[in-house]
Amino acid sequence: MGREFTALFDEWSESYDRTVAGEDVEYREVFEGYDRILEAVAERVSGTVVEFGVGTGNLTEKLLAKSDKVYGIEPSEGMRREVLKRELPMELLDGDFLEFPALPSSIDAIVSTYAFHHLTDVEKERAVALYSQLLAPGGRVVFADTSFASAEERHEIEQSALEAGFLNLYQDLRTEYYTSLEILNKLFMGHGFTVSFTRLNRYVWLLEAVKLA
Repeated sequence: MGREFTALFDEWSESYDRTVAGEDVEYREVFEGYDRILEAVAERVSGTVVEFGVGTGNLTEKLLAKSDKVYGIEPSEGMRREVLKRELPMELLDGDFLEFPALPSSIDAIVSTYAFHHLTDVEKERAVALYSQLLAPGGRVVFADTSFASAEERHEIEQSALEAGFLNLYQDLRTEYYTSLEILNKLFMGHGFTVSFTRLNRYVWLLEAVKLA
């Protein structure tokens, strides 16, 4: 359920914002256009929003400018400490994509950035099934995350990281649960959503899924 990565994020919490700002050369391309990526997610939702994987609250802050209420769900104690320092008017909860405290009966959107890949494909399907139950018709899931358009593209990106000497990035790409657009499309359509994808940088795709009747 992604909880196996919690210790990593506890350790990363104090330097996370420096990483997304491009200070770590290995991950600079992964986070290229980071602020624009967050805006792309925030501008597609409104009303009552649930954010999974709050991190340090960068997306949360943008959501609060456009939404009525934000419930933020974050499994890392270190990340929760960092976001609390910002004193944002949100409801911050300890939980993950699959296990979290009770939420209000009326949710307009579910969002996340750079986090859904912490679930295996089997866990992703369980999550999508759960979100289909939480959302009314017209409700949206908007995720921005590293995904691959094809097996060939995945191999090409992995090899380019290896050839650049980015061994940490290469190891991440080989061992974390990144998936394909084809699988994501199948998962969401199978649980009553229409799905569209927009590429935001070489690594990141925006998934926008709308719940059907």
